[in-house]
Amino acid sequence: MTNLAQEVQTALSQIPRFGSITPDDYTMDRLGGLTNKVFRIETGGERFILRIPGEGTEEYIDRVVEGHNAQVAADAGVSAEVLHVDPASGLMLSRCIDDIVTMSPEAFKSRTGAPARAARAFKQMHECGMEFQFRFELFAMIDEYRGHLSKLGAQLPEGYDAAVEEAGGIQTILAAHPIPLAPCHCDPLSENFLDNGERMWIVDWEYSGMNDPMWDLGDLSVEAEFDAEQDAEMMRAYFDGTPPAAMMGRMVIYKAMCDLLWTLWGLIQHTNDNPAEDFWAYSVNRFERCRALMATPDFKMHLTAVAESPTLAAKRFS
Repeated sequence: MTNLAQEVQTALSQIPRFGSITPDDYTMDRLGGLTNKVFRIETGGERFILRIPGEGTEEYIDRVVEGHNAQVAADAGVSAEVLHVDPASGLMLSRCIDDIVTMSPEAFKSRTGAPARAARAFKQMHECGMEFQFRFELFAMIDEYRGHLSKLGAQLPEGYDAAVEEAGGIQTILAAHPIPLAPCHCDPLSENFLDNGERMWIVDWEYSGMNDPMWDLGDLSVEAEFDAEQDAEMMRAYFDGTPPAAMMGRMVIYKAMCDLLWTLWGLIQHTNDNPAEDFWAYSVNRFERCRALMATPDFKMHLTAVAESPTLAAKRFS
């Protein structure tokens, strides 16, 4: 038995329903994952997704919060059924959703209506009436990640500190013009979307929390490499028509801010020697994209749209 197969066998044996399972009782297929090990398990005519948490992820992911939020998302009809969560280890088992395509930037471009289906899935989650544990605090997380990297003696991309200082003005504008928080995914990688051509599901709730819902849309736009037409499709679907200028502004602002934040996440992976990809290049590319967007005249226009919207806090954004 290979080391990977042994790891899966050990993990399955820790789940009550599989306590006596043997390798002859199931088949396994390795799926994607940047920090965790994810497998499709088939046994007894049923299919499951087994998630084994990556080494070191307990330093920045609260598995109790993740388990709670994943269950809420499942109850809201947005995510897969959660069958087992071990909050101590982070081991998770969920129901496999069949007849779907795992999305990618290329799939979001080629599958007609995909940005709109993702937007409707977000809206269903945001408006479910339930709450997530944890509040996703963008700027507090930036400070926390920087502190963690400082302790590790990690190098930041040139100009990062200056960009954070500039982002302080953005923080002030957003804080002065808040909108109601909603249960948000907060880490919408393309691969976290599963599509059957009629609807989408969203999986992997490690970074989820109560947040400005426009974060989810802005971050998805970045991760899925949306162009202007895809952004427009996503926003029209979410708002059932033309989005308010201030909401479009928030979405674009978060496109830059998510790159500012996830630059640091990438640096943590780089410092931890995560072999999944070249995380130094990942971080530098994200930061350069952030700076490029913040330097555009359109970005300043979107900031102005948010700054001139004093009544947003009193409205629901539907």
